[in-house]
Amino acid sequence: MWRIADIRFPVSMAAIHCAIVPVHPWVYGVGQKAGAGSYLSPANAVAYLASRLQAAAGETAITVFMVSGTAQADFMQQLERLTRVFPAPAFTQVARLASAAADLDRVKMQLPAKSQALPASVPLSVPTSRQALNAQRIAEAQTEAAVSASADGIKSQLASFAAERGTMLATISQGLNALQQGSARAWVFTGKGHSSVIAAELVKNIPQPSAVYTAAMMFVGDSLDALEGMIHEPDNYTRP
Repeated sequence: MWRIADIRFPVSMAAIHCAIVPVHPWVYGVGQKAGAGSYLSPANAVAYLASRLQAAAGETAITVFMVSGTAQADFMQQLERLTRVFPAPAFTQVARLASAAADLDRVKMQLPAKSQALPASVPLSVPTSRQALNAQRIAEAQTEAAVSASADGIKSQLASFAAERGTMLATISQGLNALQQGSARAWVFTGKGHSSVIAAELVKNIPQPSAVYTAAMMFVGDSLDALEGMIHEPDNYTRP
């Protein structure tokens, strides 16, 4: 059954092995192109996923994350929130494509002015300069190793290593806490059973039928309990 949910990482997370099927307006043969824009309704997106699900044989589990909207700005905001929490390649790709399409739509009637400024500074790197720099770094490392070979030098290095390790572990812990606190709202569908039965359920009561922007990812595997652990359903919600 389709329902709205908050997507966020659980306290503990296990590795997930599954097949992944993305769908969005830029998938060839699925989206519709009109002018400079590409469009895809939830109904067409879900129909595509259901057809792909038929390739799964026998019993399986599926999870679908989907965002959709009637306005491009709202769709892009939902994508941005979701990619901060769940930056799957398909979603980040759609976010870039949608942003590029919006930029193109804004500037398509403008002619760029010729710039007289210098190009931005970039690192200068050619094979011979890289070879010289690497040789210099190796020589400096050898010199530092020879200087710090004393007992006091070794103690200092160990203390420095311990301090860096503590800082690194603290940074990792803070990053995990921040990750677990972030969330994004999306439409979700979960199911377990024979693929043909799940495909039939998938196309029932598809949310937001009037939306024209849609991006979704379907995950198919033997067990998706870890992925389902990311789904947190609010107590009450109103179906658009």
